[in-house]
Amino acid sequence: MSTPPAGTTKKRLLSRNDYLAPLPLPTGEKPQDVLNTIWRKNGVFIDIGNYSIGSAVMVMWPSLMVFLLMGYITPEPGMIWIGALIIIGIPSMILIHGLFREVPLPVRFNRQRREVCVPRDDGEYWIVPWETVTAAATQQSSVSQAGRATMGLLIIGFENPDPQAREDNKHYSLGFNCGGGTTAMALWECVRSYMEVGPQAVPESRVGIAPYEETQIGSIITDLRKGNLLGVFWGVFCITILGTYLAEKLQNLKLSYPPDLPYPDIAEWSKPLPPEQWAKRSPELEAAIAQREAELAAQAERELA
Repeated sequence: MSTPPAGTTKKRLLSRNDYLAPLPLPTGEKPQDVLNTIWRKNGVFIDIGNYSIGSAVMVMWPSLMVFLLMGYITPEPGMIWIGALIIIGIPSMILIHGLFREVPLPVRFNRQRREVCVPRDDGEYWIVPWETVTAAATQQSSVSQAGRATMGLLIIGFENPDPQAREDNKHYSLGFNCGGGTTAMALWECVRSYMEVGPQAVPESRVGIAPYEETQIGSIITDLRKGNLLGVFWGVFCITILGTYLAEKLQNLKLSYPPDLPYPDIAEWSKPLPPEQWAKRSPELEAAIAQREAELAAQAERELA
């Protein structure tokens, strides 16, 4: 079944799918690396990783704080602790298990060759043409007594270029739990804008050892020295209620030195090319981007009118 073209939206009662590629057309959103997916960036390639252990901590930590508060104010908190054990205990065990596993290799997007290196099992990898990559922002909603809850993903898909590949080795996809919708589009723009605009169009990597002033504690101390009490209170709130300090430390533990691709051929493939050897957009994509940019400009004018 073929993927709908970029710009197509399919809506149902409790779901929405926005198809972003192929072809990789502008979404109109600003690139935002909301999950720290950019592991390495230079003028030749960008490495996109899917290992957001810090995000998992920040999802579970507020629930833990709620259970601790409920246990403190409830005279008989036995059922609360049982609920906490079920709701938080199992994800915590999965998180701890993940800390002892190797960090998955990133997918490398080479903008000069307009190709993508997709690591696979058993030391294999695919070289996939950039313009064949698929992307979609998906949203699913559920309605309960507590109200409406919405979850969503950015899904980036790749097709094995080997026509003789086994059926179970023809497709591969990355799923980023970013909420779908415009957030997924902004995350996708980190890849699309890098490939179609340039490295200056996307954020720098926040993975690795950060300067002390940019750490959780360092930023609070900096705000305190400046007399920025609002910044201090916000930093303390993030650490105590959102769990950002633990998230930062676990991410540093696993991603202080993000893994590189171990393939000798890819080391050569990742070297810079003379500008005259850079691959060009297909005429189809060139025309589609021009049309899409004109549509976005007209939309912006209408919004300003």
